[in-house]
Amino acid sequence: MAKTINRVAIITKINNCEAEKAATTITKLLTTRKVKVYSILPLRIDNGISVTPEDLRNIDLDFIFAVGGDGTTLRAFRIIPCNTPLFSINVGGHRGILSEVGVDSIAGAISDILAGRFFYDLRLRMQAFINGILSPPALNDILFTRVNLTRTPMLSIKLMDDEIKQRMDGIVISTPTGSTGHSFSLGGPVLHEGLDCLILSPIASVNRMPQLVIPTGEIEIKSTHDMQLTIDGQEIIKIAAEEIVKISRFSIDAQFIRLRKRGMRQLAKLGF
Repeated sequence: MAKTINRVAIITKINNCEAEKAATTITKLLTTRKVKVYSILPLRIDNGISVTPEDLRNIDLDFIFAVGGDGTTLRAFRIIPCNTPLFSINVGGHRGILSEVGVDSIAGAISDILAGRFFYDLRLRMQAFINGILSPPALNDILFTRVNLTRTPMLSIKLMDDEIKQRMDGIVISTPTGSTGHSFSLGGPVLHEGLDCLILSPIASVNRMPQLVIPTGEIEIKSTHDMQLTIDGQEIIKIAAEEIVKISRFSIDAQFIRLRKRGMRQLAKLGF
């Protein structure tokens, strides 16, 4: 029996005409089926109800459309209620590794979703705990990089009851979803998104520390110099020297709406 869809929201790539046009098409298709559509500001759509990300906390959404590239999808997962499923449409992006369909498949995708022909794809996320403050969840990766380009910091990395101390420019902690991001650029493996593990990828390690694939668990990082922490390539947090950063699994997994089962979906998006 198909799930009744009553309320959805749309978030788009900012200041992208193609994404906004696609959002208008989605709204028309849904409102004719008596579905209430909310547009997340700064997006404004005819027949859509404009809301802020904060307003979404008080709206019982069935799911959200993210219309744009992977950056739009990553941004959406940080601002929507944590248990809200997301359907990603690649419009104006590059590879669109996280997306399910492109702009030409919108009408068919909406028909499938309204008919209940979809499934949920759960992905683990991470969070950083810094000086009593929790960061927004990261779906792809958390990147530590040095601030002073003339000094190479010594990083202390505690994990699985062990400690590694190495001089390096920084380190990337990636989820399986983020294995196609910074980690891949550093020579890391592409992991199946359903795995329950993390990748640690050192950046310019003086002693050539290897990349590590480890079980999910708390990781504690400290640097002898000021560092910069970046969440999914979009949000930056300053980290003072000797300040402890704890990385752990976020309590609620990200939920993608998928139409078709695939094996290693990332490989096709990477061109393999």
